[in-house]
Amino acid sequence: MSEQSAGPPLRDPAMIAAFEGWNDAGEAASGAVEHLERVWKAQPLAELDPEDYHDFQVSRPQVKLDEQGHREIIWPTTRLSLAGRTGAARDVVLVRGIEPSMRWKGYAADLLEHARKLGVTTIVTLGALLADVPHTRPIPVTSTSEDPRLMQELGIEPSRYEGPTGIVGVLQDEAARCGLPALSIWAAVPHYVGTSPSPKAVLALLRSVEEYLNVSVPLEELPEDARAWERGVNELAQEDNEIGEYVRQLEQAKDTADLPEASGEAIAREFERYLRRRDDPGPTR
Repeated sequence: MSEQSAGPPLRDPAMIAAFEGWNDAGEAASGAVEHLERVWKAQPLAELDPEDYHDFQVSRPQVKLDEQGHREIIWPTTRLSLAGRTGAARDVVLVRGIEPSMRWKGYAADLLEHARKLGVTTIVTLGALLADVPHTRPIPVTSTSEDPRLMQELGIEPSRYEGPTGIVGVLQDEAARCGLPALSIWAAVPHYVGTSPSPKAVLALLRSVEEYLNVSVPLEELPEDARAWERGVNELAQEDNEIGEYVRQLEQAKDTADLPEASGEAIAREFERYLRRRDDPGPTR
């Protein structure tokens, strides 16, 4: 495990984590953290030793050439970085890695030990799953927590899911056992276009991060990428009558389910996000 030397104490730090693999339909979760790393100019903090957690025949190292043409092996590991956000009310630690092949309890304990040393007060895990949802409607996002304070403050429910879980579920459970407040945010990716990437799902996750952590995220070209993705899927549906009919059925079911909801709350949330982006001083230069 490699680490940088300790700096000044962080300000009410939140940890946002995403993992490639089973928890990452359309690469939406890992894509969201990758976007945050870029727009917040995140600086490396630490990384986990891949020898402890990965089967390299499953997650193979990658060979790349540096600027001088020298070969470099990039190992499949988990990296922690600190977002550079000048003047922000709280710091953000970003975690991006690959779901481990083995020793999940040790892996979760390793990450939580980093969280403890950094003084993390809230953990947010991001995930994405394939679901029966239409691409033409807003991406459904589900947020759950087992922490009573977070449930009350954010108005969210505990998870009722039963079945197989991934490293996101394990990390959430271990955080709860340690008494560390944790929130899990999941985007539902249309299963008939589950191939990567899915910018509309990335955008949905980032907007939820803004809402729940009260932070501003520079979205850059992501909204246009999401619109272009939707136009591309529209063309696919127009060319394939079977897919087109299936999408219309999903739209009807979605619209019927959403009909009783008032639109005022959604408008208010979007206006709050706009104000945060306007007032945010932006990343460190």
